[in-house]
Amino acid sequence: MSSIVSATEVVLPGKVEPEGLELRTHELPAPGKGQVVLRMEATGVCFAEQQMRRGKYYDQPPFPFVPGYDLVGTVTAAGEQVDAALTGRRFAAVTKTGAWASHLLVDAADLVPVPDGVDPAAAETVIVNGITAWQLLHRTAKVRAGQTVVVLGANGGVGSTLVQLARQAGVTVIGTASPRHHATLRELGATPVDYRDPDMYARIRELAPEGVDAVFDHVGGPAIEDSWQLLRRGGSLVSYGTAATKDEEGNSQLPVLKLFARLNTWNALPNGKSAHFYNFWAGKRRCQTSWQRRLTEDLTQVLRLVADGTLVPQIAATFPLTDTVAALRLAESRTVAGKVVIVPET
Repeated sequence: MSSIVSATEVVLPGKVEPEGLELRTHELPAPGKGQVVLRMEATGVCFAEQQMRRGKYYDQPPFPFVPGYDLVGTVTAAGEQVDAALTGRRFAAVTKTGAWASHLLVDAADLVPVPDGVDPAAAETVIVNGITAWQLLHRTAKVRAGQTVVVLGANGGVGSTLVQLARQAGVTVIGTASPRHHATLRELGATPVDYRDPDMYARIRELAPEGVDAVFDHVGGPAIEDSWQLLRRGGSLVSYGTAATKDEEGNSQLPVLKLFARLNTWNALPNGKSAHFYNFWAGKRRCQTSWQRRLTEDLTQVLRLVADGTLVPQIAATFPLTDTVAALRLAESRTVAGKVVIVPET
């Protein structure tokens, strides 16, 4: 039996400001059947945690809990019915919660190998962001070379990955961001548009007067109507969030339900356009095996692109686990390009 390890965790005790996060240390039990102990090498802050601290994330667990959507780590111990050869190897895993910890228990079935030579922080930036971007492009919108797409928030974790994957697929990209990120977007191959410009949608129409083939919208809210209007016949609106309502009080599920209703109404129109709501977890309850197989396939493709230099992970900054407060603050400042990464103590 493996020895018990001491795990340091960042706990979200309730609806608090980032300064309200708590640090605790406890003994992690030995891994059970089908489990491993993963020693965290990189985790990070995504939009989900920003919503969770407000109690606004759809389907979040009751307080208190340890946030952390995904991580890269090395297996230090394996439980029963787990191949002992996994020990000492580096993997990525999607956890939804629990990854803001120095060590944690993970089901071995959820591990995806990280290629040799890929830095843990680089791999971390493309786990949920990379899977999301890949699935938005290739499974939901089914983009093809020669098409034109719009990426809202193209400087963010998902957005910057979407831009690169779309360019790699031979797709023209118009990306919205504040002017400070326009040079970065041009380097990634996108045409930037100022998201604060009141005439932003008119600017996009000037760039694509025939309409675009897909719009990737994480904002939701009233402006989703404008995103829908940008589409040409046969185009797809892919909504994957409700950032517009993140600061509103009230039921966290209401904005999502309103959005569903609107997308369904549009889908009923006879204009050849389609509207989708992308949910990372869709299908997991119905068939966990096929959901995990898709996740593994897609993340493996993305990590391969990182390994060969085609996809350049956008790391905004790195912070030690004990400074997660500062990491969350920076991620919420809306000043960064890419993903804020959390690493163990040095």
